[in-house]
Amino acid sequence: MQKPERHIFICTSSRVNGQQKGFCHSRDGVTVMMKFMEEIEDRELGGEVFINNTGCFGICDKGPIIVVYPDNVWYGSVTPEDVEEILDTHIEGGNVVERLVI
Repeated sequence: MQKPERHIFICTSSRVNGQQKGFCHSRDGVTVMMKFMEEIEDRELGGEVFINNTGCFGICDKGPIIVVYPDNVWYGSVTPEDVEEILDTHIEGGNVVERLVI
């Protein structure tokens, strides 16, 4: 198994029983996840960047929440339109997108 350089966790309000409901889900968390999947595939970053959907991070008022490891950078209120900037600036460029940091 190849170990990724970065791992991106995206809150989609997933529940243990498989249901998706909650703040991040209602604020397009699933759409954000799909946009990350699409962009990572288009950029051929699949071996370098892994993504996972998650349940609640506990700061719902700032959702959807995106966490990038090993950088330990937390982004809040992420929209599908922010995904390309996160990938361009942070993942490929090495600089944090300060306007989204929480």
